[in-house]
Amino acid sequence: MGLVLVILKAIIVIEHLYIFWFEMFAWETVGKKTFKSLPTDLFPKTKGLAANQGLYNGFLAAGLGWTFFIENSYWQQNISIFFLLCIAVAGIYAALTAAKKIFFVQALPAILALILIFIAQ
Repeated sequence: MGLVLVILKAIIVIEHLYIFWFEMFAWETVGKKTFKSLPTDLFPKTKGLAANQGLYNGFLAAGLGWTFFIENSYWQQNISIFFLLCIAVAGIYAALTAAKKIFFVQALPAILALILIFIAQ
């Protein structure tokens, strides 16, 4: 179960690094392809807002990625729980306010990782 959790956390980190990249640096290209329901003229106007969101996703990726380098298992687990909860809440909120598929892409993997952590206790 420990290996599954490590792999799931790594996938979540990679996903948030990708979100960080496209919201900060490729909003007007990848953003248009990702959020097809938004009018194309909106992307240049919202570039700064998207970059702000991307920065937060970068912080989530950095925080969860940091847990791979924490040697103390107690702190590694607690910090993992904190960042996974942040990601799950952000994903649930985004699913309610932006697009329902975000729940499955962002929140669900974090929730599954949290379940694995609590099962392993």
